[in-house]
Parts: sequence; C-alpha cells; structure tokens
Amino acid sequence: MQSSTNQPIRRRHVLQQLGSGAGMLGAARLFANDSIATESPSLGGVHFPAKAKRVIHLFMNGGPFQADLFDPKPALKKYAGTKPEGADLLTERPTGGLLPSPFRFNRCGESGVPVSELLPNLSRHIDDICVLRSMHADNPNHGPALLQMNNGTIIPTRPSMGAWFLYGLGSENENLPGYVVLCPGRPVRFSILWNSAFLPSQFQGTYINHSKIDPENMIPNLRNARWDRQTQREQIQLLNTLAAEHMKSRPNQSALDARVRSMETAFRMQFEGSEAFDLNRESRRTQDNYGTGHFANGCLLARRLVERGVRFVQVYYGNGQPWDTHSKHDETVPKLCQDIDRPIAALINDLKQRGLLDETLIIWGGEFGRTPTSENGNGRDHNHHGFSMWMAGGGVKGGMTYGETDDFGFRAVQDKVHVHDLHATILHLLGLDHERLTYRHAGRDFRLTDVHGRVVHDIIA
Repeated sequence: MQSSTNQPIRRRHVLQQLGSGAGMLGAARLFANDSIATESPSLGGVHFPAKAKRVIHLFMNGGPFQADLFDPKPALKKYAGTKPEGADLLTERPTGGLLPSPFRFNRCGESGVPVSELLPNLSRHIDDICVLRSMHADNPNHGPALLQMNNGTIIPTRPSMGAWFLYGLGSENENLPGYVVLCPGRPVRFSILWNSAFLPSQFQGTYINHSKIDPENMIPNLRNARWDRQTQREQIQLLNTLAAEHMKSRPNQSALDARVRSMETAFRMQFEGSEAFDLNRESRRTQDNYGTGHFANGCLLARRLVERGVRFVQVYYGNGQPWDTHSKHDETVPKLCQDIDRPIAALINDLKQRGLLDETLIIWGGEFGRTPTSENGNGRDHNHHGFSMWMAGGGVKGGMTYGETDDFGFRAVQDKVHVHDLHATILHLLGLDHERLTYRHAGRDFRLTDVHGRVVHDIIA
C-alpha cells in the first residue's frame, strides 16, 4: 500500500526533474550495483593501438603571436617598419610595417629548441614538447576560426572534437562526465565550441566555471538537499522504466536517453564530483607549484580529472579573447605569459611524476596567430596564414620543432599543418582513424576532418 502511494509522487517528481533539466550535463550510466546500466552508444574502442588515452587542451583564446614565444624571427628587426614582399598578406584588418618582437630567445633543454624568455618554467620541459611552427587555418575572424579549431569546420552545426573523442572511445569513468570544459565566468557564446550537434547529446562537453575553488560554487546543484541517495536511486530506476516504455515506439530518438544519462551523471557527481573538483585535497606544496588564478586552478583540475579517467579536458584561458592584442601588444603579452608559464610547467611535471604523461596528450595554442606587422602602432592583427602550437606527451616526440614559417613568421611555408591535419593526428594518437570515425546524418557520413586531413607521422614517437 505504501509502495503504490509513493510511486505516483516519485513519478511526478521525476517528470518535473526531466522537464527542468535536473541540474548538470554529462554522459554516463549508473554504478553497476544500481543494475540499470545499458550499453553505451559510442564505439567504445580503437581502430589500432593507441598511444594516448586522454587529452588536455590548453586553449589560448584570441591567438598568441608565434614570434614572441616559439618561432624567433630576427628578420623582423632588420626590416622593422617596412612592408616587403611576403609581409603584405591579407588579414582581417589593414596593418602597417613589420613590428619586431622585443623578447629574447634561449636555446633550452638537451634539444636546444628556442623558447622565449617569457616562459622560463615551461622552457625547462621543452624536451617533452613538439612545437608545430607551420600551423595554418582558413579564416582570420575569431568566430569561424574558433569553430574550425574546436569543431573542425567554420559551420556552427558540427560536433566538437571532444564530442567526437567521446563518441569514438567512450568514457573511462562512469561516475564523471567524459568531456569537461573549464572556462571562467558564463561564456554563453562559447558553448557551441563544446556541443555535440548531431551526435547523441550525451557526448557534449560539461561546462564548469572554475573561477571559484569550492566545488559547491563551481558546480551548480551539486547537492540534492531534498532527497537522500536511496530515494534518488529509486527515482532514476523509475525514470529508466518509463523511458524504456517510451522508447519502444521511438527507437531512433536519442534525446530522452541522453537526458536520462545526464541525470544519472548528476546523481553520481554528488559523491565523486565533490572529491574530484576539490582542489583543497591537494597538498599546499602542489597548489603552490601551480600558482593562483583561474588558469592555475584549471591546470590542476585537469590533472585531477584525467587521472580519474575523464577523456577530454579543455582549459580556456579567460572568458573572451584575452590574447587578442590589437593594441598594447608588448605590454600585455608578458602578463599573459606569467599567468600560463608556471601552471603549464607544473602540469607537465605533475603528469610525468605520476606516470600519466605518456598516456596523456597535452595540446597548447589558440585559434590562430598574430601578424608580424603592426596594427594601431603597437598591436597585432589576427593571422591564420602561419602560427605555432605545441603538443606534449601522449606518444608525441619531444624536444623538436616541426615545419617553418617564412622569414617574418607570416605564412607557413614548409611541412604545413592544417587544422584538419592536427585533428587527424590527435585522433591517430588516440587509436582512431579519422577517415573511419564517422556518423551518419542527413543522408551522408560526417567526420571531424570532413574530407580532409593527414596524420603528421613525423612527430609521433
């Protein structure tokens, strides 16, 4: 009698939760002892042996200038103020003559790879890093370039690369989202960069505002103050039963299943999320190694998440385009580098000491670079013709550079690496063939690299 009385109440409460979104996003099933797990719709496997199991993407939104950091260009000083042939490429805005970088480079590590004086801590790890000096993209505008770097195309209706990774590999930890995006503030216009588009929606990124160190403030609705664990488990069991009945006549509709999965992840994260996102569980020494600030918090959280099996973690530097230095470039860049240098070095060192670097691929870079020519006298415009990124760990050769730009650092000219090639290489390191990782939609097969992309085998260990 009590059971029949309580069941309608719980059903009504569950349906109210379903309509309101029930808190957090995610992509997981319940613990095995809850006995309601079903098979994941992801491929859940690899095409060939993988070198990397997980990815940390350190995203410098706005676009760093390659010749400030990893691609020294002495010719800029020689031809300062002029605009010789090769320095007159079309960019988003008109620019003036060549503007030298004032920052000194040092040959670092056993490899002797040049690194800017602005990155003294990171330079100590250059033997673990492969610098891609010949990156290029298709568009000099932030919106399309952000989409291409994150989603593989300038069209805003395609899945993000993190969604593709999770779709192809599945999750390693059923109690946490497989794809986490750390970005301070409320970056509503950025959310399309971690969407799942036409892939099942459980593969979208779970956005976390990590500007506050306390998990209760970092993750909205982390605790359910009304229902205890047993009651919530019974609610989700009921919801699964109702959803299964509903899906019998709608076998090809995944939206409801994705919503149920997100609710299950929300249930799990009340317990595991509190621990995983609590930086205060780290020693004072470890926290000091990373430093303070939102980016330092993000790097430390990234390490905590990947060691718990999260497949893909993105750490955005700021909300907006902080590296978008159209004016006061030389004043701004040292401050930006000071913010990222210590945390990234600590992240590499931490992963290495824990035996995680070999299986964790770190990617650093923005959506494009900046011009070697001046804008507004002391600024630099967007440059998609040639820019630098770097990769470390996860089966990548360290202590090397790959590709070259021209004498001014404007255009990629040797061993060019397009964004499609970068994505194909990342997928290859994860054990996925970019030409075979496809999803049927609207009558055709789609993939992250569209009909392009080559694997850059020369940088793979």
